Amino acid sequence: MRRWTIVFLAVLLLVPFGCVRKKMRYQAEFLSLFDTVTTIVGYSESKQEFTALAEEIKAMLTEYHQLFDIYNNYEGIHNLKTINDNAGKAPVKVDGKLLSMLRFAKKQYYTTNGRMNIAFGSVLSIWHDYRVRGISAPEEAEVPPLELLKRAAEHTNIDNLLIDEKASTVFINDPEMRLDVGAIAKGYAVERVAEILEKRGISSLIISVGGNVRTIGGKPDKKEIVPWNIGIKNPDQESPHTELCSITVKDCSVVSSGSYERYYTVDGIRYHHIIDPRTLMPAVYVTNVTIVCRDSGLADALSTAVFNMPYEEGRAFIEKMDGVEALWVTKDGEIRYTDGFGKLLNGKINK
Repeated sequence: MRRWTIVFLAVLLLVPFGCVRKKMRYQAEFLSLFDTVTTIVGYSESKQEFTALAEEIKAMLTEYHQLFDIYNNYEGIHNLKTINDNAGKAPVKVDGKLLSMLRFAKKQYYTTNGRMNIAFGSVLSIWHDYRVRGISAPEEAEVPPLELLKRAAEHTNIDNLLIDEKASTVFINDPEMRLDVGAIAKGYAVERVAEILEKRGISSLIISVGGNVRTIGGKPDKKEIVPWNIGIKNPDQESPHTELCSITVKDCSVVSSGSYERYYTVDGIRYHHIIDPRTLMPAVYVTNVTIVCRDSGLADALSTAVFNMPYEEGRAFIEKMDGVEALWVTKDGEIRYTDGFGKLLNGKINK
């Protein structure tokens, strides 16, 4: 579901580093995963070594992309589309990776009081279809009828998602319910890949999938390892500053949700893609939420959930969580953040 909301700073330069002076900065990009751009930045002793690692990361992410796809079938793979196609018909035996993601996502539904709901696919698919038509034919753009959305919302009960751990099966016990994991899939996949790399001793890498950023370790700087500089995109598209601010982080994730990336216009009003489960309309509370925490899957889920909350409610929710920091940009352009987020800021905030 998202969105180029995190950008890399130009200060990521080629830097020699003490006894590992030969390690240089390299970057790889590919476009085939999760309908967005994947960027890998890291330090290696040779281009060949880095390229091999980047290809391995791509292969791992490709597996998750195929498992979490709701639009396409893949030979020999039971994925989310398979589960949706069998809604109300029969349980589907799935790979453990998909089973674990669904279990994690279901947990986040309860953690966020339903503000992040992967069972919301029937509503999201309506908005998706109207948005696609509105972008391709702006003069014919329409807002989905509320009655149509309400009928679809009757089929979003996550308790109808039945996960059988012993049998490794998933069953949607409602023929009209559909899963959509756009609010969690990229972050979850990135976190699983990062865990594998960390266990292998990789210590200086960034993985960004559509702006879902996961840092591993820090970056070499002379004789020490320093935090990465990560830029937060400015939601004000009329501002001369493309970055709202930058933060310095090690071994954690930075994920933003915003109303400014994926939208269409009807009668001069923008309708973005983050839909409030309570109103069935695009959330209206803020224009940007950025979450910083260790787990990329959690950051992905929380950025959507908190975007669907009024600022006061979202702040109270975040401040009850250990190891999670957040920044908000309100509708009137005011910038607010948790105390811990403020400590990560690298320089001033631009408006």
